[in-house]
Parts: sequence; structure tokens; C-alpha cells
Amino acid sequence: MTVSKTFEKPAEAIKVRKDAPEGTSEALQLGELSEQLGYVLKRAQLKVFENFLRCMASLQLTPAQFSVLLLVEKNPGRNQTEIASTLGILRPNFVAMLDNLESRDLCARIRSTNDRRSHILVLTDKGKAVLTRAKKLVATKHEARLNELLGPANRAALLAMLSKIANEF
Repeated sequence: MTVSKTFEKPAEAIKVRKDAPEGTSEALQLGELSEQLGYVLKRAQLKVFENFLRCMASLQLTPAQFSVLLLVEKNPGRNQTEIASTLGILRPNFVAMLDNLESRDLCARIRSTNDRRSHILVLTDKGKAVLTRAKKLVATKHEARLNELLGPANRAALLAMLSKIANEF
């Protein structure tokens, strides 16, 4: 079964309240879906990613690309399989992402001297400069907005809870 990424709402699927102004519709009732942790986590993730993409628009970095650049910076000489595995990115997707980052001269793959089948990843000078700018944007715009929304105590608690799910579930 193929699912289209664009959704059109058939007119009969939208229930218009009789007392609502013309052209408005009543919001769908989520019922117990609003109590499903997975659903709420996904909705929150989408909002966080949307904000991240707005903050990174000038650098054209996705959350995954930013994560790769951060890991490469913090783990020089590690191979692409280790980076992909740590981030939970499938090999074909990771190769395509690396192709993109390499074409933008942000990182380079270098054949490992220990294992010729393996490539280590390094940041280029341009990659280091872009990552420095990206980290500043993330701190001053993206994370700052989350911190303002949650407050320090809630942020720390949420981070601890999400880490627990990620590490133990």
C-alpha cells in the first residue's frame, strides 16, 4: 500500500459545527491518543525539529547533519559505521547524508590505515567553521527557546526522563 505525503480532506470528512462561522471546522477529538506517550513524543519531536530547521535555515543543516558534525568533532578518527550506529541512522541513509556533507565540503571520508574497508570521518576547515556557527545558533535560538518554555528544572527533568527511555526501554 502506498501512502501519499499530501493529504486532501474530502468535503464530507470535515464536520462543520452548525453554530461555527462559515469556513471554519471543529478540531478533531484525539480521545485517548492524547494520552499515548509515543504520540505526544512524536508531536513534540516534530515541533522541536521545525524550530531547529528555522534556526538553521541560513546554514542549511538538518538535526541529523548537525548531530553527525558534532560527533565527528568530538570523536576524531572514528569510522562512519560507529557514527551512524551511535545516531541510529541506517547505512544507506548515512551514506547519502555523508555524500551531501562532503559535497558541501563540511566533512571528508579518509580510508582507515587499520582497515582499508573502513573510512574515518574528519571535519574540513569549512565544516569546523559551520559547526561553530551552528552551535552558537542552537544555543542562542533553539535551546534558548526550549529553556525559556520549560525552565531549568523542567528541562533537566525532561532530559533525564527521555534519556531513561532511550537507554532502558
